[in-house]
Amino acid sequence: MDAILKSDLQVKDVAPETKSSVFWRPTAQTGLISWLTTVDHKKIGFLYGIFALFFFLVGGFEALLIRLQLMTPNGTVLTAQQYNTMFTMHGTTMIFLAVMPLSAAFFNFIMPLQIGARDVAFPRLNAFSLWTFVAGAIILNLGWFMSAGAPDAGWTGYAPLTSKTYTPDHSVDMWIMGLQLLGVASIAASLNFIVTIINMRAPGMTMMRLPVFTWMTLITAFLIVLSFPFITVALVEIMMDRLFGTSFFEVSGGGMPILWQHLFWVFGHPEVYILILPAMGIISEILPTFARKPLFGYPIVVFSGASIGFLGFSVWSHHMFTTGMGTVATAAFSLATMAIAVPTGVKIFNWIGTLWGGHISMRTPMMFALGFVWMFMVGGFSGVMHSAAPADAQQQDSYFVIAHFHYVLIGGSMFALLAGIHFWFPLMFGRKIGEFWGKLSFWVIFAGFNITFFPMHFLGLNGMPRRTFTYDGNLGWNSANYIATVGALILGVGIFIYFAVMVYTYFKGEKVGKDVWDARTLEWSLPNPPPEYNYRVIPTVHARDAFWYMKQNKEQIAKEDAAHAKEEAAHGGIHMPHQSIYPFVASLGMLIAGIGISVMDNDPTPGFWGKKIGVTMIGGAVMLAGIYFWALEGNGGYHLHPENDGDESSGKKPAKH
Repeated sequence: MDAILKSDLQVKDVAPETKSSVFWRPTAQTGLISWLTTVDHKKIGFLYGIFALFFFLVGGFEALLIRLQLMTPNGTVLTAQQYNTMFTMHGTTMIFLAVMPLSAAFFNFIMPLQIGARDVAFPRLNAFSLWTFVAGAIILNLGWFMSAGAPDAGWTGYAPLTSKTYTPDHSVDMWIMGLQLLGVASIAASLNFIVTIINMRAPGMTMMRLPVFTWMTLITAFLIVLSFPFITVALVEIMMDRLFGTSFFEVSGGGMPILWQHLFWVFGHPEVYILILPAMGIISEILPTFARKPLFGYPIVVFSGASIGFLGFSVWSHHMFTTGMGTVATAAFSLATMAIAVPTGVKIFNWIGTLWGGHISMRTPMMFALGFVWMFMVGGFSGVMHSAAPADAQQQDSYFVIAHFHYVLIGGSMFALLAGIHFWFPLMFGRKIGEFWGKLSFWVIFAGFNITFFPMHFLGLNGMPRRTFTYDGNLGWNSANYIATVGALILGVGIFIYFAVMVYTYFKGEKVGKDVWDARTLEWSLPNPPPEYNYRVIPTVHARDAFWYMKQNKEQIAKEDAAHAKEEAAHGGIHMPHQSIYPFVASLGMLIAGIGISVMDNDPTPGFWGKKIGVTMIGGAVMLAGIYFWALEGNGGYHLHPENDGDESSGKKPAKH
């Protein structure tokens, strides 16, 4: 906590109240209360990042235990039950608690800066989405500390394994409720991002001048809003089966377990693009910066991202080729799967075109970005193989599939996110990660990743099924499993180096001025770390590479800034929203209600007021109270009057009224 409280993101002084209010307006700018009540998009992005990186380490530890169990035949590191728990929680943690929130950290911190905004459209809703995410993460992991244990029915939750018959304890209930709360958080944040991008762009920032990362944020937000209702419906149906005895998935009552697969994968395959499109946006910012030239084919990159989002809803059943859908459905989804490879391949060619003829600077962010391109291509090639139903029939539920999606989601998404941390770290904290240690971490991670997952292609083709906790020594899988586990240990060392260097740099790293990379987009025009208000004057955008234009036309930009500053001063200065405790209170109520529904047992004594009902209603009351007072307190706010963009970073304090 001390590390967080020392963050350079915190505001330097306190805004006085402008008028009396019956509602408590928190004004603490340091300490725990300041973080619980913040509505600053930068602080919220920082917190998303902290939580995501923590769960990334948790998910990585779970993966190491899985690999140690499979290092040799007939391993005894984990029991069969423990193994089921580990791969269930590893998949759930990495997807929902690591990659998605780490993308959300960049959405929160970077996107408003890229479009010239001072915050997101709904700051308190932004805080609510953060704390609801935390509530969902807590419920998902409560099982580690309970006799029921953590969920163990697989991260895809296939029926009937999630039924009361096969999982009578509360572990699946916690998995269901945790995912429901994570869905609420994701949809709230996505609606916020959509409104922000559409309505709060700086003057001159047309849609076709948006940075590609902002475009991918917008497309991802729409994917979340459109796809999460499917998993929400499916989770509600499971909960109804478990709590009230309905038969959506219970065969004995006329239910259809395969319905779960359809509902899950109608959400699940767009979810793949929810994870990879932000990574593509990050890469599309890094490559032009270090190639010293504009992004090649910008309109095509944007259009291909939108095409991927659209086609992502038409390919879900390629996960179900072996379920007996019939030849017509299988052929249709095979063709759709081939089709979605086209816009993905287009992006690869655009990135190569950006590098071609550029003055390439091989800095650490660039190396992670190039690693992403290579490994995403490997994952893409094996993915296209799955579009052929006969080949998929052999690869289905084998380690070939494990290799494929780890090349896409770890070699792809995580490498891009690690590149993004290196790239924007100087902007966020005013310190730069050393090149030697950054490149060392890259090479160790790169080597460890490929040693781990490349042999899994051959394990899958040689018949090793996924989700098996042990194997016999005569099956021919010994060497590849041993190599993969050694690679996983190397990968763990690389991740440790990466995180150790990042923490050291945060406290002791080299301080740098703004625009350390000679970058292209608006966020780099700000001091680092950015001031509370982001922009003293909202910039006017004249070109797609807005900051490059500003650096080449300084006199014109200075005149525009002076005129805009006078206009803003005439309107009372820069308006900033007040902090609020009520988003946290509403999320706390959802946490309590979720625990009541998923953890508490019904009271064995007769009567309505059992423990489950009581705790759930208490949580619901807290949530409704938080929302009610949130609605009544109003936006409030205060005004800042900075003299120049460097006020806070230079030690001067802007006047506040």
